Amino acid sequence: MKKTALTSSLLLFLAACIWGFAFVAQSLGMNYMGPLIFNGTRFFLGGIVLLPVIFMRRGKGGKDRRKLPFSFALKGGICCGLALCAASVFQQIGIKYTTVGKAGFISTLYIVIVPVLGLFLHKKVRGRVWIAAAVAVCGLYMLCVGENFSLGRGDLFILVCSILFSVHILLIDYFAPKMDGVILSCIQFFVAGTICTVTGLILEQPVWNQLLAGIWPLLYAGVVSCGVAYTLQVIAQKNVEPSVASLILSLESSVSLLGGWLILGQALSQKELFGCALVFSAVILVQLPEKSPKEGGIYKEAV
Repeated sequence: MKKTALTSSLLLFLAACIWGFAFVAQSLGMNYMGPLIFNGTRFFLGGIVLLPVIFMRRGKGGKDRRKLPFSFALKGGICCGLALCAASVFQQIGIKYTTVGKAGFISTLYIVIVPVLGLFLHKKVRGRVWIAAAVAVCGLYMLCVGENFSLGRGDLFILVCSILFSVHILLIDYFAPKMDGVILSCIQFFVAGTICTVTGLILEQPVWNQLLAGIWPLLYAGVVSCGVAYTLQVIAQKNVEPSVASLILSLESSVSLLGGWLILGQALSQKELFGCALVFSAVILVQLPEKSPKEGGIYKEAV
């Protein structure tokens, strides 16, 4: 069981790395098209990539299939797709009106929001998770925020995005253990893609040249970031508590800075490197085994 949890944690870390580099693709994609069309196209690409995987798994009689009615899978896909669509749109719009640093810090506040929302689900979060979350927030602040911190129009959009991503994490935590994770991921992409595309066709009036000009950012954001990373999240969260998952996924902000350094030539300052160290320390803290078996887990039922 511990080996399974470790593997799932590594899969979540891989997803965080993919999303960190996807930040560059998202920024480049905004040079060619609006946020709705960009998100709609990449979600459709992610869903299409997963279709062959689903058919191959069915042909082999995959062990991960669940004998639940399709209506439950559809319900899960719609709920997760709505949350994913809303969160992604708010994030894309927010990036237009705020700095990348602030967006990275505010959007990863889900590491705190997830356990807070968990309290409303009658779950009590253990003290170590709160400590790790606080350390991670300090690290993200060191990474992403300058001397003068203020909330503007774009910052508020990103704050709403962070809340919506927290809801998305909790929805996956509920649906993923009960159904095939790949099917859930595929349905949520088509739901999110349909909503974004239809709305984008009405509000943004795109042209084909825009899609062709931004094809490489779209391919990375759609095939790799959506098709691969979100599926890794869905599969891995079956064996990882949502609070732990949110801490691991928050590493995407650290990776995004590394991606900017490697791809865009942006150097990391000592302050940013210290922030990276704090975030990694927080993730390690929450992954350490408990002293007593009775204290295992991140959540315990509230009395």
